[in-house]
Amino acid sequence: MAFEVIQGLGLGRYYRERLLDPTGRAPKPDQIARPDLARHVVAADDGTWQLTLAVDGLQCGACVWLIEQVLAREPAVLRGRVNMTTRRLRLVWRGDATEAERLVALVETLGYRLVPFEREALAAARDATGRNLLRALAVAGFAAGNVMFLALATWVGGRSGMGPATRDVLHWLSALITLPAIAYAGRPFFASALAALRQRHTNMDVPISIGVILVTGLSVWQTMIGGSQTYFESAVMLLFFLLTGRVLDHRARGRARAAVEDLLTLRSGDATVVEADGSTSSRPLQALVVGERILVGMGERIGADGTIASGQSLLDTSLVTGESLPVRTSVGDAVFAGTLNLGAPITVDITAAGAGTMLAECVRLIEAAEARRGRYVVLADRVARAYAPVVHICALATFLVWIFVLGAPWAQALVTAAAVLIITCPCALALAVPAVQVIATGKLFAAGVLMKSATALERVAEVDVVCFDKTGTLTEPELQLERVDDRDALAFAAAIAANSRHPLSRALCAAAGPVVAASDVEEHPGEGLSCGPIRLGSARFCGLADDASEGAELWLAQPGIPPLRFGFSEHLRTDAVETVARLRRMGLTVRLLSGDRTGAVQRLAEQLGITEWQAECRPADKVAVITAWQSAGAHVLMVGDGLNDGPALSSASVSASPSSATELSQNVADLVYQGRKLAPVAVAIDTARKSRRVMRQNLAMALGYNALVVPLAMAGQVTPWLAAAAMSLSSLIVMANSARVRSSGKA
Repeated sequence: MAFEVIQGLGLGRYYRERLLDPTGRAPKPDQIARPDLARHVVAADDGTWQLTLAVDGLQCGACVWLIEQVLAREPAVLRGRVNMTTRRLRLVWRGDATEAERLVALVETLGYRLVPFEREALAAARDATGRNLLRALAVAGFAAGNVMFLALATWVGGRSGMGPATRDVLHWLSALITLPAIAYAGRPFFASALAALRQRHTNMDVPISIGVILVTGLSVWQTMIGGSQTYFESAVMLLFFLLTGRVLDHRARGRARAAVEDLLTLRSGDATVVEADGSTSSRPLQALVVGERILVGMGERIGADGTIASGQSLLDTSLVTGESLPVRTSVGDAVFAGTLNLGAPITVDITAAGAGTMLAECVRLIEAAEARRGRYVVLADRVARAYAPVVHICALATFLVWIFVLGAPWAQALVTAAAVLIITCPCALALAVPAVQVIATGKLFAAGVLMKSATALERVAEVDVVCFDKTGTLTEPELQLERVDDRDALAFAAAIAANSRHPLSRALCAAAGPVVAASDVEEHPGEGLSCGPIRLGSARFCGLADDASEGAELWLAQPGIPPLRFGFSEHLRTDAVETVARLRRMGLTVRLLSGDRTGAVQRLAEQLGITEWQAECRPADKVAVITAWQSAGAHVLMVGDGLNDGPALSSASVSASPSSATELSQNVADLVYQGRKLAPVAVAIDTARKSRRVMRQNLAMALGYNALVVPLAMAGQVTPWLAAAAMSLSSLIVMANSARVRSSGKA
């Protein structure tokens, strides 16, 4: 019967392939080793200690609140934050590194298991939890099927003259099946509830456990006194439906957080280091240092940022750039941690390791997004936190009204109160927002978009004006220098330009080849560079009258020497026209603000069909224009990449910057998108809009569910097992609705 139930849920193959070893016996969950905490404790620059682990056993917002509250009592703990959907616990404390053992033990006494945020450990924890839930579900299903047959016999017999003795025998048989089944299948709920009560707190498993125990205890009492009404089938069906919902929820949440977990686990593992004498040794990624050389075999991920020292291969760079096609690389090319070697072995000279890699920066961006919570998350957390006292008050009030006002038997009043306890479980509410956020984050990450703020998704959804910079944003970041006959002047200008990350400066340096950067160079955002009396920049900055030239250009002005012009040719990003058209179809106003010359800006705006544009904007001009739009009620998304775009990015409602942008622009931007395409901007807006709709729908469904079913339960129209079915169904509906975010527009 149990396996038939599992098969009916479509889980039979999963159970056979994933949960049973070749001998047919499932491994015990306690065989999973406790994490070596010393390996995962990180010392911060400010003298604090940090630890990130995965929490196995989280079920709702109340679980998160309980863990955070217990950790907040510890004087040494500066921050103890749990992300429910990704199950990440991030601990920051003062004192000694050995405090980690005590703090972890404190959380584990609540009934949760902590595991390293490593791929193998997370998979083992998921399988252990899945095995526990499936075994409990199998037992509950077996008991439910048999007890329902006995209950059916009792009901039919009661209508056809069955005697009390026969009825009592059927009740005792039901008890013999139900009590062991509930003791085993109820363990996930009972253990969690007991751990919470020991800490003088509650979570969602407390009312569930109370409801199951009340219904079972009442049934045993009725059996002992020879009563006619027992509810064994309700108790065991209640657990069956609860466990069904929890198993499916466990699998759904596992899929939802897979992308984020994969990113966060890529920093763990080992790399093969090539020693000075040519020998190799294995070393943890965290122990790699700049200047070392590592060997990356076929099928391995590169463990640090660096340049290829020998070999050539195909690399899967989708993690870093968002590009879906493999990239051919050879000696001298830059490579990044987390990229996958698809071809021949290569050796890489490390230029950045550990916290300095681009992969580590991606993780920091995710952690920064988790550090703050959006208004929808705050709303859901507040409601879920208030759930326990409210539902217990409702259940007590129901019991008292049925006893003293309606004059019902105490057994009927108790069953009705139990149904109220069960049906109001806040699973759906707890999942309403986090599930959407983690799915949206995973989708955007797959499209090459990194969110640096938890509120960015909400602010992007409100955007009605998209404003682009031109050079390096709408155009390719690399420009081609037109022919220059004076190579000495080119080398001299490149030495000055080496102090800037502006696209024109980078193009000048690329054309000149290796140069030594000049000293005492000062950058003037939006204008150019100065080195004493020498200037490199726009014609106006160099003291020249503007001409009719439409191309990108730099002028080199030196005392006593005629100014020299460096002209550049630039090209639109390959999907710029398509992306701008797509943004318009989405109902957005597209505008262009550029510091470039009028002719060049006008020509590019006409190519893209942008009618509202402004050229020769200094940084302050861009801020003034954006502020004016916002004063008129617009929500502006500014997309820029240059140093001169920093103030505009800061003043916009929300901002985005390509990965090729200056460090200042990336630091200021709310979103950073990878790759050479512009499509991620449209994907981010489309995903944010759909996420906002789905969040609102989830919250409305979760709140509407409680508003509808609680009065029915209090009126006695819902039995405990039906309450469990309704509660489980509400959670699954919320998860299914959240998954719709994945279907938003593709890059």
